[in-house]
Amino acid sequence: MTLIPAGTEVPYTVTFLEMTERPDWPMPQLPGDIRLERAIDPPVWYFLALYDAVGRDYEWQDRFDQAEDDPAALQAFVRHPEVVIWTAMARGWPQGFFVLDWSEPGTCDLAYFGLVPQAVGNGLGKTLLQTAILTGWAAEGVERMTVNTCTLDHPRALTLYQRLGFTPIAREKRRRVLANDHDPSRFP
Repeated sequence: MTLIPAGTEVPYTVTFLEMTERPDWPMPQLPGDIRLERAIDPPVWYFLALYDAVGRDYEWQDRFDQAEDDPAALQAFVRHPEVVIWTAMARGWPQGFFVLDWSEPGTCDLAYFGLVPQAVGNGLGKTLLQTAILTGWAAEGVERMTVNTCTLDHPRALTLYQRLGFTPIAREKRRRVLANDHDPSRFP
């Protein structure tokens, strides 16, 4: 175990990626027990619950900071008519989610994507990501998709985005004080 305690300042790298052509694969079939639910006029707490369930192990903290510092801006994002939250449900609870943001003309940003820890490693990730990508491209006028990931995210995230057609266009080095204990050895 390689535990980095909460309160430690750590360096990390953010990679920004884009895809400029719609992939030619067909819409994948989600596993039999998975269904997608689109959130209609979701409350902020719903978004934050998914954000926490998926991102806690990866130090997703920015939206919690925004909830304290500028709750109106967070509500504006979550309730924006061009921002859609999709939840992958099975057995009565969320397995993961993705958020698509079409607010910039010509662009669909895959603003959030991930699985809850209990769903990681069960083969859902690639299929759900392909579904998110094709859903993003299905909107009229989309000329490119964007996404970003960082070295605090799951170690296979960047590779999966690239395997499915995203190309890195920029990288930024940043630092963050960990809000939670971080154990990178948990992820294969």
